Amino acid sequence: MRTGAIPFDPSALAEELQALARDPPTSDENLAWLEADPVPAAVLVPIVQAGEPAVLLTKRNAHLNAHAGQVSFPGGRIDAGDPHPEAAALREAEEEIGLPQSAVSLLGRLREHITGTGFRITPVVGIIPPGLPLRPSPEEVEALFTLPLGVLLDPSCPKREKAFLRGRWREYWVWPHPEYHIWGATAAILLQLATLLRKQANT
Repeated sequence: MRTGAIPFDPSALAEELQALARDPPTSDENLAWLEADPVPAAVLVPIVQAGEPAVLLTKRNAHLNAHAGQVSFPGGRIDAGDPHPEAAALREAEEEIGLPQSAVSLLGRLREHITGTGFRITPVVGIIPPGLPLRPSPEEVEALFTLPLGVLLDPSCPKREKAFLRGRWREYWVWPHPEYHIWGATAAILLQLATLLRKQANT
């Protein structure tokens, strides 16, 4: 893991996200396994701009119907009343963890990610200040924690693992954390962010 000052420039990251939006989208292997069109969803990828910048993550409650007990970003389905994915991501973040929408400075979108459970996720990246008095919803969120950007900048991370899930063998990424298992769609979205941050750090 990288230590010390982390080379993080939100303006440069915003430019990388704008360039990403101009590129043609890539195909997603999970589409071939779905029996219906994926459900539109959006998540907020909140980067805490502190002395040691970090990504804010949640651990979902174990009793939830979908992705119970898993590590995720705040987010959910895009409702009919949401004018765009950014609105859905901010609304869900406010509902799930009490993050004021006015406290988020949006930078742009990562590529859509299609999950094996049938969601088309739009990841929206935003900057938030440290020390916000967040209030996680007890019905949805078991814990809040952060993953330092130094971990994302570590070229030895993440690791590729394999498991038999939903009737087939699947490979997926896993990010190191002393307490939480970060894998699946969350890990894949973090890898997108890591790729851009590493490019920024090397320029």
